[in-house]
Amino acid sequence: MLVLFQSGGWLMWPLLVCSIISLAIVVERAWTLRETNILPPDLVKSILSELSKKNQTVHLPNLAYNSPLGIILAVGLKYSENGVSIMRVRMEEQGRQVVMRLEKYLNALGTIASVSPLLGLLGTVMGMINIFTALNLHETANTEVLAGGIAQALLTTAFGLSIAIPSLMFHRHFQRKIDELSVKLENESLLLIDGLKAIVPRQKKVII
Repeated sequence: MLVLFQSGGWLMWPLLVCSIISLAIVVERAWTLRETNILPPDLVKSILSELSKKNQTVHLPNLAYNSPLGIILAVGLKYSENGVSIMRVRMEEQGRQVVMRLEKYLNALGTIASVSPLLGLLGTVMGMINIFTALNLHETANTEVLAGGIAQALLTTAFGLSIAIPSLMFHRHFQRKIDELSVKLENESLLLIDGLKAIVPRQKKVII
């Protein structure tokens, strides 16, 4: 394996770095974007249940620390006394910031998916240049030079594609998952608004 890696030339090193970064991003995003981390089950229901109790309050810093959904709900509760329209606008603004955080590192993953095959192609071109240079300098082709050029051309291309294909697949997967999570975050926010409308007449306090 080491011999094959060395046969690919110096371009195998930037490709190796790309593969390590890509793997790290995939593992980190797969762990971070678990739905239970983003949308804790029955969080809205528990908040409304607490607020519906007599003299019960909600500690907003603890709620915001809970999860990305908690951050959005905490902002909504903070502005709940300003009316539904203001509350909705503030939650939408916070929701956009939360989605941006969920998309962290995805741009880097997409860049790796685009750059890796180009690095592989560059290795192919350099390998072919080495072959033609050897043919021009010697009337009879040097077998070792030809073999080295062909190995560099094929190995860098294969390595680049083997990095780009899974990187692109995971990039699309995570982007789709974030789109689905953003819809669910919006739905949970609407549930909070509808629930607060039902308990507003009871004038319950929220600790800020």
